Amino acid sequence: MRRAPDARPIQARSQVAGAATVTALLVAGLWTQEIVDTFVFGGQLDRYGIQPRSGNLSHILTAPFLHAGFGHLIANTVPLAVLAFMSALRNISRFLAATAVIVVVGGLLVWLFGRGGSTHLGASELVFGYLAYLLGVGWWERTPAAIGIAVVAGVLYGSVIWGVLPTNPVISWEAHLFGFLAGLLAALWLHGRRPRAR
Repeated sequence: MRRAPDARPIQARSQVAGAATVTALLVAGLWTQEIVDTFVFGGQLDRYGIQPRSGNLSHILTAPFLHAGFGHLIANTVPLAVLAFMSALRNISRFLAATAVIVVVGGLLVWLFGRGGSTHLGASELVFGYLAYLLGVGWWERTPAAIGIAVVAGVLYGSVIWGVLPTNPVISWEAHLFGFLAGLLAALWLHGRRPRAR
């Protein structure tokens, strides 16, 4: 009797390809935006960052995708790509939902509680959000895969958690802190209800 072919390797390859595609589109979009902003608009698109309690509230949707120059973008690109890929690896729909929570909830908290008289922007809100999301999924889901990914994320980027503290006046530690909290909220919402053991 012939055994049916195992579909798991095909499914795994499909998940990897999907996560890589979503991550590549995200990073390419950020770089395209910064190139256009720099060479076409002269950096004027940065005004669509978050200006706490005074700027347009809709800027919470644009701020994580803007950067104050290429140096800022370069600093965020690698951790964003790694953590976004790891977050999207298991389920792209949940990754997109988590991204929406991080952008909206994290950005709203920055708008409400961030330092006034300043503009907050940059993908570091997403970086901290994805890190917290991966750690939260490992904690609430507690499957071997989720725990393994959380451990890898923690080993690679756990040290950045210090960025939630106000150590540098030109860095938006508020976006780091509230992005991290929003990532935990996304993990709780999407993975916090484990089935009961019978």
